[in-house]
Amino acid sequence: MTIKIGQHLPAGKLTESVEFDVKAGCATNPQTHDVLEETRGKKIIIFGVPGAFTPLCSAQHLPGYIEYADQIKASGVDEIWCMAVNDAFVMASWGKDQDVDNTVRMMADGSAEYTKALGLDRDLTAGGMGIRCFRFAMLVDNGIVKYLGVEGSGEFGVSKAETLLGHL
Repeated sequence: MTIKIGQHLPAGKLTESVEFDVKAGCATNPQTHDVLEETRGKKIIIFGVPGAFTPLCSAQHLPGYIEYADQIKASGVDEIWCMAVNDAFVMASWGKDQDVDNTVRMMADGSAEYTKALGLDRDLTAGGMGIRCFRFAMLVDNGIVKYLGVEGSGEFGVSKAETLLGHL
């Protein structure tokens, strides 16, 4: 069942890597974070993408949140999270490639466990991508979903940074 506005986020874990091995050029030391603990007492935007380094995600979705991060945070949001069913190393490398520079936390759900707990999983096996998350965005205040926009295939509107900015 898909999470709904007014509900508490489900318990779960996401992984993040913020350190890089300068010599090897790769992300290191991934840390696991308890979602409920990380969202307690904070207003957070969590947006999900089908995959790191995919065309729409890299050309528009993540860049929009980077571009509007200052305005979003000035409107009272403490953090912005990008979530995908990728491992923490891929998410960190994608964030580095996109120059997130601490504006967006790159949160990995490598086995789609949290995506499934949210009810936002989709099977893209036919396209060679396996289980992924729907493109979505939510505004979470102290662990409670205040806004949720889930995109259908090929859509990009309700999960845009500009859309969320309009809901703050």
